[in-house]
Amino acid sequence: MSSGALLVITIILLGLVALCVGVMLVFAGNKFAVAVDPKESAVRECLPGNNCGACGYPGCDGLAAAIAKGEAPVNKCPVGGAPVATKISEIMGVSAEESVRQVAFVRCSGTCDKAVNNSNYVGIRSCSAAAAIPGKGEKLCQDGCLGFGECVAQCDFDAIHIVDGIAYVDRTKCVGCGKCAKACPQHLIEIIPDTAVYAVACASRDKGKAVKAQCAAGCIGCRGCVIRCKNGAMTFANNLAHIDYSQCTGCGDCTVKCPANVIVNRLEPLDQAAEKPAS
Repeated sequence: MSSGALLVITIILLGLVALCVGVMLVFAGNKFAVAVDPKESAVRECLPGNNCGACGYPGCDGLAAAIAKGEAPVNKCPVGGAPVATKISEIMGVSAEESVRQVAFVRCSGTCDKAVNNSNYVGIRSCSAAAAIPGKGEKLCQDGCLGFGECVAQCDFDAIHIVDGIAYVDRTKCVGCGKCAKACPQHLIEIIPDTAVYAVACASRDKGKAVKAQCAAGCIGCRGCVIRCKNGAMTFANNLAHIDYSQCTGCGDCTVKCPANVIVNRLEPLDQAAEKPAS
């Protein structure tokens, strides 16, 4: 048999094998295909596709499946917000539950002019690296923002930037996905209702004397805010004031007796610098 004929036979055999494999794959696909709920597909089309995981499910596909099964509310996507919730509610035939927009807030006021430096940090310029060594970067405060921007790298919405040594959140861009909070080794970033007027911009757990030595804008634990609050929204634990947003009315009484001015009005521009990235 000539080499040419052998080549032709080989090609034919390979074609037959490929044809058989293709037929078997089609048969297997039809035999073992998993039926997809049309509602799940429709819900998935409404979701923004960020796959940020802020909803608590493994990406938009996971959330779409949970909503279609009735295991998650129609307003579970923090990125899509009310417009997406309304579309999904029409698909599911339920009313869109009222939801409060959530945003990130950085519990630190230790800017370069207020925080006392303790050293000259020369290590890897990342928050995780600095937090893993004694001293935690340059600032004397061990609980404050390290300023290396791991939160910035995680944000998909250009909503957080390092300005004057600490992270600031642009609440007009933030969608409350929580990726920045998960990235912060200092656990400084919390997700709060965007309707919240006031927030405590400090996370130091040290006592007053130590805080004053570390930062000009730290909570010294005087409890003046707790005494002033008539609604029971201000609490005190671990040498630090906290706000219960379910009780807070935004009256501002808590700010009157705060000597360090760490209870900030977050609905006003925090600083003009907060609205733009650091140069």
